[in-house]
Formats: sequence, C-alpha cells, structure tokens
Amino acid sequence: MVIESRAYARAGLVGNPSDGYFGKVIAISVKNFWASVSLEEAQELEIKGDEQESNIYRDIHELVEEINLYGYYGGVRLIKASIKKFFEYCLNRNIKLEAKNFTARYDSTIPRQVGLGGSSAIIVATIRALARFYKVEIPVEILPSIVLDAELKELRINAGLMDRVIQVYEGCVYMNLDSEIIKKNGHGIYEQLDPKLLPHLYLAYKPSLAKVSGDVLNEIRVGYERGDRLVIETLNRIAEIAERGKQALLQGNMDELYNLMNENFDLRRKIMKISSGNLELIRAARECGASAKFAGSGGSIIGMYKDEDMFSHLVIELKKLEAKVIKPIVE
Repeated sequence: MVIESRAYARAGLVGNPSDGYFGKVIAISVKNFWASVSLEEAQELEIKGDEQESNIYRDIHELVEEINLYGYYGGVRLIKASIKKFFEYCLNRNIKLEAKNFTARYDSTIPRQVGLGGSSAIIVATIRALARFYKVEIPVEILPSIVLDAELKELRINAGLMDRVIQVYEGCVYMNLDSEIIKKNGHGIYEQLDPKLLPHLYLAYKPSLAKVSGDVLNEIRVGYERGDRLVIETLNRIAEIAERGKQALLQGNMDELYNLMNENFDLRRKIMKISSGNLELIRAARECGASAKFAGSGGSIIGMYKDEDMFSHLVIELKKLEAKVIKPIVE
C-alpha cells in the first residue's frame, strides 16, 4: 500500500515578513503548484529524490550553474529532518511507532527558490504522510510548529510560521503570531477567511531570480536581534497592515487592500536590500496599474488587478522580463 500526501505552494497576501517576528499575516495557498510525498512499506528505510535532484550533469558548467541558482539544497535533507522531528514528537508523547520501514519518494512542481514555499511544502507533505503511515494523530494547530522546528532547529533555515500555517490549513488564513499568545497556547491564532472575499489576484515569478530564502531574510534577522529601532518599528507596521487587510477583506474594501499591498512592499524595502531584478518586477506590475509586493522572500510577486485587460497587460509586460504570470488557484 502506498500512502501519498500533498502540500501546496503559498503566497503572503499582506503582513510578511512579520511572521518571523511575532507579527500578523494573511496568506493564501496556491494550488497551481504542489509538493507530494509517498511512503511505501519496505524492508529498509530509503529516501529517493525527484528527477531534479539528480547528481548527473551534462558538464561542469551545468553543475556550477545549478549550485549558483539553488545552492547545495535538495528535498532529501528536508525529508530526513521531517522524519527526525516526527520521531521526536512521538517519543516526547510516548507514542509507540509500529516496527516497519518505508521507501519515501518526493516530487514537486513548485518553482524552486522563488519564494513560494517549496521547502516547507515538502516537509508538510512528509509529516502528513508519516502520520498516516504510522496512524498518529497530530493536532492541526500544532503541525505548523513541528514543520518550523524541522527547518529552524534541524536545518538552520531562517523562517517564520506563515508558510507552515497556510500549507497546513490551506485556503486563506489570517494569523496572529503574538509571542504571548504562542507562549500561552503553544501556537498562534489561525483564522480561516472565505476565499470568495479575495479580489482578482495575479502571481508572477522569475526563475532566474532564485535565491535561498533564509539567506535573503538574514539581513532583517540581524537587525531585529540587535534591537535596531527602524527594523522593529517597520516590522510592527507591516504586522498592522495584515490586521487592516483583514478588515478590508471582510468589508469588501478592495481599494484599501490594494494600497496596503503596495505599502507592505514599500515598508519592507526600508529594512532590506532588494535586488534590481526584483525591483524591476514590482515596477513593471505597478506601471500596468496592478498592486505588487513579494509573495515570499523574493523571486515572485503577488498583487491585485482590475480586469482581464489589465491581466493581459501584466502577462505581456512581465514576459518581457522573463517572468511567468498566473492566476493563483486558492480554493
């Protein structure tokens, strides 16, 4: 019997990157792309990568090009970290696992390293599959924290809760990640919002802008940990945008949400360096009349568009920059 689990790409609508600093965010799942993990009972425990994780190259140039784009990263290490955290979760709760092994395989259609949550999707899918394989129930509100631990503690990836929460809950979710709330409950407040409230959204990504998200966010982390006033105040203002964004959605105030999305990026730009390629995407989208902000840590943007003419204009203009534009499937 083969057990298969799937987790989807995601995009931050408003509030990111305050999620890594006890802030507030609204995020959506993007079901156009997904990561899947399958487990099949076997004599020995084996982990197999996908086709993109091959160690065979045409020549040395191709190998170096891949390293430059994606770093020394792959899905196998994500699965290993997931297995370890799942095992520790069960051990700490005296959950006895059945003595059986498996072959784990993963596949992913999520564009790599462009801020769409590809790494966390693999971990979410893995832990879900392990829970089903060993018949272990993990409370839905706890699962995002286990996923985050796999990245933060096991792999030293600089990350926040947004990706993990939206990939566990799916749809559209407002998150209050206040430190006192998390300390008291062991998790934040996660409120699912009706996706029907969402405006017309586009998502654009440029594969050549691939960067390791944890590295990109280190600049903010350093400023936050040393108590930089500008960084802390800006993150607080970004968190407030998520709260205002929630009210805008509930009230159907799309003009307000449009402005908040733009403000989110403009504030972010004050506390981190944005590459010229990413700025080019933002400028091009806004010149089309759309709002534009990062979907994650860079390489992809999300925003609102007015009508099909504007969407067509976005496709044409962003294609000139070698970016791909889609309409995210949320429900």
